[in-house]
Amino acid sequence: MSPPAPSLAQEFESALAWWQLAGVDCNFADDATTWLADPQAAAAAGAAQRAPAKPASAKAPVSERQDIVAHPEAPARVTSPRRDWLGESPPADLAAFRQWWMETPGLSPSHGFPRVPPRGEQAAALMVLVSQPEADDRERLLDGPQGRLLANILAAMGLDESAVYIAAALPAHAPMADLPMLAAGGMDAVTAHHVKLVAPARLIAFGSALGPMLGARPEQALREINYIAGNVPVLSSEALDALMDMPRLKARFWRRWMEWSAAH
Repeated sequence: MSPPAPSLAQEFESALAWWQLAGVDCNFADDATTWLADPQAAAAAGAAQRAPAKPASAKAPVSERQDIVAHPEAPARVTSPRRDWLGESPPADLAAFRQWWMETPGLSPSHGFPRVPPRGEQAAALMVLVSQPEADDRERLLDGPQGRLLANILAAMGLDESAVYIAAALPAHAPMADLPMLAAGGMDAVTAHHVKLVAPARLIAFGSALGPMLGARPEQALREINYIAGNVPVLSSEALDALMDMPRLKARFWRRWMEWSAAH
């Protein structure tokens, strides 16, 4: 004959006994709730937790002072000094700029990848700016998957690639490049001079970090670039590699392009 089934009270007692043997006497949640501990001890522990912290004092124990020294505040972000890359005699045309772009010492923050020149002609119908060349670029800018995506985008726009000037904000591929810091270090002036020499009718910036390179302030959206010859309307978009990874960004870019191109 099988033994009678335990009552509900017996099941609860058995479960509580199991947890107690396991050493668990609290309900682990955002606020600890005692289950099995002595009520008076739990009340005393709660009062100790609610007590105000002891104010800092000049007579703090040595151990406390050492703890403060051992946990300093995070250091402020180090910024590079601004440098006048263009000097007193900046390149006067695109041919001179390409040579300067490829040869100026220290201009590239990366030493493991070759420099790649921009491509296109002056007064292009559209200038495309990306953050940097692709990792496998050698002689031709955007010669890999990003370049193929861009070619498809331009074809859908009805633009011949020969009518588009394609450039990068950095001469060589630079993994983990800090574009805002490089812009503050003087590369924004280089980008502005580059756009001035190209004098395009419109510009698309593929890369959310390109704003500082084009003179955008954090509190303002970049809509145009001003230079001596006039204003260049700007469309900012996510980087080409992000468009490849997330198809929904392609659809969003296309909607923005249709609205922007209708107005410019």
